[in-house]
Amino acid sequence: MKSALRRTARLAGRIGLLGVCTSVLAVVAMQFTGIIEKNVAVAREVAASRADISALRERERRQLQVIRRLSDPQGAVPEIHDRLRLVGPHEEIIYVRGLPAPTAPPDDWVAAGEDGR
Repeated sequence: MKSALRRTARLAGRIGLLGVCTSVLAVVAMQFTGIIEKNVAVAREVAASRADISALRERERRQLQVIRRLSDPQGAVPEIHDRLRLVGPHEEIIYVRGLPAPTAPPDDWVAAGEDGR
């Protein structure tokens, strides 16, 4: 009887230990899953931030070009003419309009190669 009781106790102890080990492994796996999800989210944020930074650097580069161009009178004068429509003394703005749209040829005109020759 003692041996049957001991076997049952040992079996119950092993099953309990297996349950505890399984629970610990499940908790560890859930922790790793959470950490991996956070790492992926942070990696996406970092990639988006890097894209924003490169776009802002490009914008800054273009703005610095405009500032350099407008700091020079040779670059500022055309901008003044175009945007403000202002001219200096002894200057005139000449507006050039495009050519009128071509009209259809009269019916009595014959296209090359259509006159039957």
